[in-house]
Amino acid sequence: MQLADLKFSESSDVGAVCDGATGSVAGVPGEIHDEHPFIDPEDRRDPIRRFRGRLSSPVTVVTAGSDSKRTGLTVSSLLVAGDDQATVEFVVGPESHLWDAIQESERFVVHILEASQRVVSDRFAGIRPSPGGPFVGLELGSSEYGPVLSDCRSRAYCKLESARQRDGYVLVEGQVESVELHDLGAPLQWFRGSYRTLADG
Repeated sequence: MQLADLKFSESSDVGAVCDGATGSVAGVPGEIHDEHPFIDPEDRRDPIRRFRGRLSSPVTVVTAGSDSKRTGLTVSSLLVAGDDQATVEFVVGPESHLWDAIQESERFVVHILEASQRVVSDRFAGIRPSPGGPFVGLELGSSEYGPVLSDCRSRAYCKLESARQRDGYVLVEGQVESVELHDLGAPLQWFRGSYRTLADG
């Protein structure tokens, strides 16, 4: 199981559009547990999801839109292909606010998260309470591609190239037009339903 792709914006409720979220609000206010209260035992889960869960994935936040229409989503189903004509491809829900914003602006920003930014990931995945929306309280910049999370300093600025809609998801392809790089000592990863770092055993 992968980190959920959830639709979330500053003006909407959270709703799942792809995989189920792992993590729930426990009985103690403000405490979030990794386990899901309704998850099936592993031997009863879909084998394709179990296979996919064995692939370590990067944890990123993709943003798009501007002003009142700005939105963002935690995305782990993502890859980068090519060099001089590099593209970014990722999976998003067809009803997500992120996909709506990308279709409108035809641009987006991909931010790579570090191990210390799990809270940011949870906020944009919609599994951590964030009154006022996930951008509230974060240091932000702006660009023609979408909102910039200032503390996520490795970023790719992309222009929409194509999109293929499948059963329940959209495969988005974007042309990488520029990047900003920062040394990542401990990039955040998603593996078998939980956060990991490269230092984990």
